[in-house]
Amino acid sequence: MTLILSGTLVLVGAGKMGGAMLEGWLKGGADPSRIVILDPAAPDEVKSAVARHGMRLNPDLGTINDAEVLVIAVKPQVMEDVLPGIARLGTSRPLVLSVAAGKTIASFERHFGADAAVVRTIPNTPAAVGRGITAMAANRNVTPAQMTMASSLLAAVGEVVTVADEAMIDAVTAVSGSGPAYVFYLTECLAAAGEKVGLPKDLAMQLARATVSGSGELMRQSGTDAATLRKNVTSPKGTTHEALQVLMAADGMQPLFDRAIAAATRRSRELAS
Repeated sequence: MTLILSGTLVLVGAGKMGGAMLEGWLKGGADPSRIVILDPAAPDEVKSAVARHGMRLNPDLGTINDAEVLVIAVKPQVMEDVLPGIARLGTSRPLVLSVAAGKTIASFERHFGADAAVVRTIPNTPAAVGRGITAMAANRNVTPAQMTMASSLLAAVGEVVTVADEAMIDAVTAVSGSGPAYVFYLTECLAAAGEKVGLPKDLAMQLARATVSGSGELMRQSGTDAATLRKNVTSPKGTTHEALQVLMAADGMQPLFDRAIAAATRRSRELAS
């Protein structure tokens, strides 16, 4: 679906996440003449894209009087330094779309006004290859058209879901925002366990990586639920069944994940500002 802009799309921060989104927007047919990038340390690949497509990089903010969307993709720790400088762009009443972890809707309303339309999201790192998933929560000022716009912008890097209550963002952060790290660690553990039963280190990691990534792709392409896929692989009294007796025991993976997700959710709430 072509991304249609009636005003200017301002991308604030063109690092890994912002750069991945920008690439997706251009592939989706967005008019590059309507895209402005604000990043004093823009990566070389972004600068090359600016030159190729004729986008504007770090123009005088006074030249932007029709901002339709502000996509905030800077690191949370520099947010309070960045937002005051771009607050003037709020005069055109744009949609403020944040992909920064830990920053609440209220924190953006403090800068852009209580009547600002704000969408808070939590993407994850597979967005870098177009396979992420992003959850979004909106304040009362966001119109249905702006919600559609937000979803279209985020779809450039993967799936998009909406949560009705911003408080759910903390749980989303714990599951999908931090989730890639759990999968990477699972891969490390699988490889390490392979080594302990006699596999060479490099081969164990190759087997683990291919198994984890291939299983994820099978789950995605088949659309079959995870439990059914697990049962399909498990022969009664076979090797998989024997391993699952350990992993699915009362002290196995589920209670461990319960504690991990609860800890991450709690920390997300602590960090929110």
